[in-house]
Amino acid sequence: MSESKEWANPAPAGLVALAVACFIFYAILSGTVKPGAMPLLGCWLIGGFVVQLITGLLELKEGALTGGNVFLFFSAFFMLVGGMEMFVKFFAGIYQWQIDTTIDGWAWLVLFIILIFYSFAYFKQSAFVMNLLLIFLDIGVFFVTFIDIGWMNPAFKPFAAYALLITGVCGIYMSSAIILNAAFGKTILPVGKPIIK
Repeated sequence: MSESKEWANPAPAGLVALAVACFIFYAILSGTVKPGAMPLLGCWLIGGFVVQLITGLLELKEGALTGGNVFLFFSAFFMLVGGMEMFVKFFAGIYQWQIDTTIDGWAWLVLFIILIFYSFAYFKQSAFVMNLLLIFLDIGVFFVTFIDIGWMNPAFKPFAAYALLITGVCGIYMSSAIILNAAFGKTILPVGKPIIK
């Protein structure tokens, strides 16, 4: 039970939501699940939207400029839009709707560019494990962006899939480290120092 009357940092929950999303995208991009799973995957992403929205808002309230903004735009575009698109693409396949999905690549291009710039803030301010998470997320988003926009061969999907899977594993580790290290008042799971001093 907390003795503080202030809100605790929700970043561990936001990282769990990120890990769920990354595992879902791994499953889709690697072909591990069939397209029939898309509506269920969409539900999981929309659930993650709720967690990341709350995380982003509370981090901003605490003054976490980088983390709050990243969770906020991830909640909208990575989670909510991703979840809704699972439904749209599923029904488009069933009903033979003619949709041009390259528009996704153009939207992902913005997210990719922003992530590259924001990554340097994380490299300066966050633990090494979080730095690794961002590096693999940047790699995954790079492949998703350029495959979706049509500038890269879809044969590169496994690169995106595995980069996002590693991102998810880093998110699980970082979330667990924050919770366990705080609970025990000492380092149970080391997270390392930022890449940039």
